Amino acid sequence: MNVERFEDLEAWQQARQLTKMVYDLTEIDRFSRDFRLRDQITGAAVSVMNNIVEGFTSQSDREFIKFLGYARRSTAEVQTCLYVASDRRYVQGPAFQQSYEQAEKTRQIIDGFLRYLRSQNPGRTRRNGRK
Repeated sequence: MNVERFEDLEAWQQARQLTKMVYDLTEIDRFSRDFRLRDQITGAAVSVMNNIVEGFTSQSDREFIKFLGYARRSTAEVQTCLYVASDRRYVQGPAFQQSYEQAEKTRQIIDGFLRYLRSQNPGRTRRNGRK
């Protein structure tokens, strides 16, 4: 499959789903008023998406790998914030579990993409940000 647009990337699609889930969670009454945690978790979720796009539009696989690493770390940040939200009883049970699992799924897809890119020539230059 030839990826033409960042929207075609499964990693970005899963990150988008994660971001939607996080924003839905932060609309919950008590969570919405914890401005610091709300802003931290939504920022981390959006960062996953943004870093995938920044890497995709870079001119080399080496740069793409770097930005996917940032995206990967941001998924862990989302998971950590979910634990804080759970400890504060802002989110519990299935909502916590589904969001946590979505972050994990997103990270695993990023990991697979990283393995693929690292198996290629990582310094390879790409045209127009595409393979």
